Amino acid sequence: MNNDFLHKNLAAGRWREMSLMEQLGNIGSEVGRARIYSEKGDDGRLQNAFSRALDLFDLTLGDPRWCGRLLEIGRSRDVFCDAVLGGKEYGSKLVDLERYFNYFALCARASGK
Repeated sequence: MNNDFLHKNLAAGRWREMSLMEQLGNIGSEVGRARIYSEKGDDGRLQNAFSRALDLFDLTLGDPRWCGRLLEIGRSRDVFCDAVLGGKEYGSKLVDLERYFNYFALCARASGK
């Protein structure tokens, strides 16, 4: 286990017990927090949500079950970073990303996972 993760309990193995839908839904929670703090102009909390989201992205990218989906997961991480930095590269917006990730949370809930 890498001790550099913010989510130490998840990094210790709990994250790999979750389905991909659950993992992406949890990332979406941090994306939503980042959107809220960005809209409020709360840079400190935005930075914290940004760091937590990147932590979860990195845990997902490190999950060997998703080795065939690394490009997709990595691209969503890039688009999230772009959105937080103003959307200059991809024109991305946190509100759109939050909506995207919310579908994963809904699927996870519907499937009971």
